[in-house]
Amino acid sequence: MSAVTVTETTWEKDQVAIKSVRVPVFVEEQHVPYEIDFDDFDATAVHWLAYDANHNPIGTARMLIDARFGRMAVLKPSRNQGVGRLIMLTAIDYATALGMPAMFLHAQLPAQVFYQSLGFESYGEVFRDAGMDHMAMRIDL
Repeated sequence: MSAVTVTETTWEKDQVAIKSVRVPVFVEEQHVPYEIDFDDFDATAVHWLAYDANHNPIGTARMLIDARFGRMAVLKPSRNQGVGRLIMLTAIDYATALGMPAMFLHAQLPAQVFYQSLGFESYGEVFRDAGMDHMAMRIDL
């Protein structure tokens, strides 16, 4: 991973850049309906954008006020280079700085091992969301 930066942002400021990552990943690759991926929570969530060395957006995620983390996406050419890990570590630092006792997320099953490597633990049963199997996970901060 060379010269990737992660910045905190808002939907109001950077929705075009956020969409430039989420649409290709969720809507086009994973066939999540646009109206499911983009919801009213975007307006009030904290968002992060990862940029490459040329300042092109390559990854994004959001966290709601109740410490629910989600909508993490990394563009295909930038995967497996530590971009998602950098976004997650930034979000964990953010939540810790705010004094949140824990973070929660719904991991797509193939990503469960990734989140476990960061300290998240699974709980509950596998469930379907947007046509894909997910597992609820949490990390105590």
